[in-house]
Amino acid sequence: MNTIRKPAVAGMFYPGDPGQLAKEVELLLELYKPAKDYGKVYGLVAPHAGYVYSGKTAAYGYNTLAGKDYKTVVVISPSHREYFPGISIYSGDAYETPLGIVEIDKELREKLINNSKTIFAGVQGHRAEHALEVQLPFLQTVLKDFKLLPVVMGDQSRIFVDELANSLAEFTDDNTLIVASSDLSHFYPRTQAEILDSRVEKHINDFDYEGLQNDLERRTCEACGGGGIVSTLKALDMKDVQHSEVIYRNDSGETTGDTSEVVGYLSAVMYN
Repeated sequence: MNTIRKPAVAGMFYPGDPGQLAKEVELLLELYKPAKDYGKVYGLVAPHAGYVYSGKTAAYGYNTLAGKDYKTVVVISPSHREYFPGISIYSGDAYETPLGIVEIDKELREKLINNSKTIFAGVQGHRAEHALEVQLPFLQTVLKDFKLLPVVMGDQSRIFVDELANSLAEFTDDNTLIVASSDLSHFYPRTQAEILDSRVEKHINDFDYEGLQNDLERRTCEACGGGGIVSTLKALDMKDVQHSEVIYRNDSGETTGDTSEVVGYLSAVMYN
């Protein structure tokens, strides 16, 4: 492996020391478990704030993967630092966290980029993006061996959302997990955030990706990775997976005690 994407936010969004990171993730997973077994899991929505804020919420979702095996995990992230038209799959060999190296699924990457004009291999969106990176220590802890397809959406317009959904539906199989990395509304008072975030929750619970896309476009709800959520639901629908459920939803005020400006988080699971 010659080209490895090194950790960019270790020591900021999550502990940089391997031992401390392992202990923190394991503790979160021990404390925050869903009330039921969802069986075969095909997709997740997980938040991407610092673990002190959203690690609890993420743990609820990642616990649904316990004891399961996947050949490949696709992680779909928004791009917080770079705008570019299209969808970037990391062109290197692996991603690294303090817990080790995760190899890229180059075969799946080639299938997606060779059959699309808007999905490409590159480093755009990957250089400093936290929303993809923070998912990996959870995946490295709950799963055994898996390959990674790291996807960053430089533009979450409908045309790109649909392209990604169609490509994932065509080229992934039942040994693939899709993770949409997304937070919800940002910096509203909790009462207003509740109105916005509950709309996202309802769309996910209803498996209503068209309604979610429409509401995101009308700005009647917010999710910084909303395009990834829509792409995940739509791709799985085309693969006859049509059940989704929000396991847990909260906001940053739960950690800070300040409800005047909160950021919303949820974890959700797609299953049959």
